[in-house]
Amino acid sequence: MTRSIHPTLLALKSGLIVSCQAYPGEPMRNPETMAELAESAVIGGAVGIRAQGPGDIALIHERVRVPQIGLWKVGASGVFITPTFEHARRVAEAGAEIVAIDGTRRPRPDGLTLRETINRLHGETGVLVMADAGSPADGLAAADDGADCVGTTLSGYTGERTATDGPDLDMLAQLAGALDVPVIAEGRIHTLQHARDCVSAGAFALVVGTAITHSASITRWFDGAIRGATAS
Repeated sequence: MTRSIHPTLLALKSGLIVSCQAYPGEPMRNPETMAELAESAVIGGAVGIRAQGPGDIALIHERVRVPQIGLWKVGASGVFITPTFEHARRVAEAGAEIVAIDGTRRPRPDGLTLRETINRLHGETGVLVMADAGSPADGLAAADDGADCVGTTLSGYTGERTATDGPDLDMLAQLAGALDVPVIAEGRIHTLQHARDCVSAGAFALVVGTAITHSASITRWFDGAIRGATAS
């Protein structure tokens, strides 16, 4: 039986979700700056925001009226995207309508299975759950475990798939063709053509972060291009 899609997710269909995040130690890493980025993204047409950390999520929830995918990064390796149920609960309490969690088949730090985590979030908070997957097998398992949507977020970062130059279109197409829950393209979408390719591969919606909101990376891209052209 085909699963119905929640109205909050339907509001994201065929749209752009902008990820407003900064790395630790960067000058832009504060809730006010991230909220301003989110407001600017909505002015530009974003149908949703993805943000990390309870402080950023709470302020963005106050400032914008589009759905927010919230997460909490703990560390930078292994299961680090909203790694435990308690982290996920705090993200939901901060105001995220959708909580993004590690959606791989790896053991979770709190000992809960992915299914148990999703069931508790649904039952205790009512929040929707996005499973950040690292492979097609992850995505299929996460949907079976009850995830409301699946993202290609971790492709190339778990050791199961080689990082592609641009979005993992093969993984995206496999999941979009197999699942009855929304498949959201995320990861290394750096150009307008990348975005078009994701739509053609069946993406329900797209998350773009670095290419829009991470000025240090964008500066490095342009600087590298100029230096390369000068050296040739």
